[in-house]
Amino acid sequence: MSFDLIRDPEILAGYLTDASNVRGHAEALVRPHTAAQIVRIVRHCQETATPLTVTAARTSTTAAPVPQGGWLLSMEALDRIEAIEHDHAIAQGGVRLGALQDAIEARGRLYPPDPTSRRDCTLGASIATNASGARSFRYGPTRPWVTALQVVLPTGELLEVDRDTPVPDGWPLPSWPEPRVKTAAGYAPARTLLDLFIGQEGTLGIITRATVRLTELPASVFALLGFFPSRDAAVAFVQHARASARADPYGPLSPRCLEYLDHHCLALAAGRVGGIPEGARAALFCEQEIYGDEDDHLEAWLGALSDADALIDDTLLANDPPTQARLHALRHAIPAGINERVVHNGMPKVGTDLAVPDDALIEMMEAYEAAPLPHVLFGHVGDNHLHLNLLPRNLDELQQARAYYDELARRAIALGGTVSAEHGIGKLKRHQLAWMVGPQTLAGFHRLKVRLDPAEILGRGNILAPSAGL
Repeated sequence: MSFDLIRDPEILAGYLTDASNVRGHAEALVRPHTAAQIVRIVRHCQETATPLTVTAARTSTTAAPVPQGGWLLSMEALDRIEAIEHDHAIAQGGVRLGALQDAIEARGRLYPPDPTSRRDCTLGASIATNASGARSFRYGPTRPWVTALQVVLPTGELLEVDRDTPVPDGWPLPSWPEPRVKTAAGYAPARTLLDLFIGQEGTLGIITRATVRLTELPASVFALLGFFPSRDAAVAFVQHARASARADPYGPLSPRCLEYLDHHCLALAAGRVGGIPEGARAALFCEQEIYGDEDDHLEAWLGALSDADALIDDTLLANDPPTQARLHALRHAIPAGINERVVHNGMPKVGTDLAVPDDALIEMMEAYEAAPLPHVLFGHVGDNHLHLNLLPRNLDELQQARAYYDELARRAIALGGTVSAEHGIGKLKRHQLAWMVGPQTLAGFHRLKVRLDPAEILGRGNILAPSAGL
């Protein structure tokens, strides 16, 4: 072998879990520095039927990078930005997404995908999960922003693919009706080879380098936190703002993000930093890119907020350092408060990642709000993609929370939605994916997997259960 295996248990211990808190096991760790080294590692594993799990920054909430035996392949050394041009950037798969975006924005350009973990996650992993975030309301998920990839197949073949690369003859591509919502669940019905490797969660190939498309960096952006006397008032504003942005993407009311906070979120913020107005039962965090006269934007926003019965006098407009600091403190107080509850309870939170069509938003929100356990609800309401965080206080409630998540997943499917809008399936949501796509589509996924990966070594347990006997 022309690569070093790390078997030190103390070193391995740092690579065996992710943000899901699931803990795995592995026999060895490899930390390659080049795509050529990855080719040799993969070929060895395929020849010896050694499971190989790709790991990067381990920000996943689905246990996707958590190994169930075999070897771990860390992408941490492939972290070089190779080029930033006017219309594209090229970087290795292990580069931190936030660092890449900072370098791009320093050149006056923008790479829009913005998962919450962008300061910690890697470019390759964000592509492998078709990651998205708050700005996906305006810019969509990662998929449309990727123009080329270098990928190591599970057999060790090194491919260069772009938007014009056809799928090879004989590859059994899945064909199924993806839900018409933001989704990161299962193998996409791919039209090109590039599409196949976006969102495949490290099961069909290892992304070693990516070329991404850039766009104009907005001259300025203002943020706004609007408070509402009810959930329905907040949703009415969302529906109006969403329709306005779709009608005129560069108009005075054309938000790039619409983020919802329920009254439990506001209570957490009030308890930690204050500043929540009396009578507020919901809030929306929004951002607006400035395309013309800022006063025109402000007039449109404040008029729409007033029409939606927002608590207009309490609206926070972050266009100066003191207000920006206050807004940041309020937003930070919510995840900090949730983490504090989790530590106090001694139980993990159970967080959903479901999205539904526009006409199902209210019904899904009512289902979230009917949760039988302590919870907070927040997230990307512009995409009808909210995260319900259930906060169990004992093992019985943990089991109840997981059962309720499954109930919510079935409801989202029935409403035409997805069981994963941005986090992927990993090892934890395979049963929900099976409900969503059905046995025929799942069998199609498996045929593709085995065609590319005969020994099913790569990302074993992600998206699909391993074949019997493996």
